[in-house]
Amino acid sequence: MNEQLRHSKILSYLKEVGHISIQELVDQFGISPATARRDINKLYDLGRIHKVRRGAVHIEASTQAVQPALSVPLMSAPADAVHNKDEKERIANVAASLCHDGDSVIINCGTTAFMMGSKLAGRDIQVITNYIPLANHLITEKHDKVIILGGQYYAGSASTMTPFEGDAQLYSANYIFTSGAGLTELGLTKIDPMTVMAEQKMMKQADKVVALVDSSKLGIRSGLLFCQAANIHILITGREADPEILKKLKEKGIQILLA
Repeated sequence: MNEQLRHSKILSYLKEVGHISIQELVDQFGISPATARRDINKLYDLGRIHKVRRGAVHIEASTQAVQPALSVPLMSAPADAVHNKDEKERIANVAASLCHDGDSVIINCGTTAFMMGSKLAGRDIQVITNYIPLANHLITEKHDKVIILGGQYYAGSASTMTPFEGDAQLYSANYIFTSGAGLTELGLTKIDPMTVMAEQKMMKQADKVVALVDSSKLGIRSGLLFCQAANIHILITGREADPEILKKLKEKGIQILLA
């Protein structure tokens, strides 16, 4: 995808949701953090967006009157802005099907996680999350069991995080659903150090770790090691995935579910 087309899609996304983080740009468009920052700087210089810490906001969104955080309509990205949207939607469906009434699940930030978490709205499932867009969506949908983990709000990832133990240790979950920048036989990687620290603490509270990774990220090692492959119980990815990479992951004891 050339730069001009990518900029157009970024602006389309911002028009819909009002905010995008560096990590979302990396995940959705398959670009490096450095390229994501350059895109934001160029669009800012053109007067098309406003920059915020670790991300950007749409100009109209940034000039609107301030509202309570949970009243802001934070939505998933539109079809023309999300990288590999169809595959991620299939992954989200399979992930949601793992959850049963009475379960408790931890869901981290990201587009696929949002898609998956939104499918749990109205079900008898406790959702523990630090991802504000997902929490907002579930509350808007009148989901009864939503736990928002505390900490400092980070605009770049639209989530709350803390380097300390925090309140995650107070809860237990059947699953943690998480994604990352890449997955190899060494493990799942993420870009942001603070995200790694915060989500590793959440991971300790779950019985099983489920990685939601689209096929374009398999075989990619980028950023920091979040979780060793041996500690991942289930991988949900698209049927487009490279069989050789899947074979190596199976040898690490990971159960593979193709969407």
